[in-house]
Amino acid sequence: MAKIFKHRSDVAYFDYKDYKTLQRYLNVYGQIETRKKTGLNEAQQRRLARAIKRARHLALLSFVANS
Repeated sequence: MAKIFKHRSDVAYFDYKDYKTLQRYLNVYGQIETRKKTGLNEAQQRRLARAIKRARHLALLSFVANS
């Protein structure tokens, strides 16, 4: 179980329009990865989830993984 970022301070802001970066935080089933896997703190994880949900709503990301 490798963390995506080694240093938590690497990410200050998640942009919902940057879907390439947000895809790194989704697993193969299209679910948002847990804090243990992402290595983010609580506030960063909430910002990440909000950005992913906004990107899904605008159809930049899919709600489910492609089969």
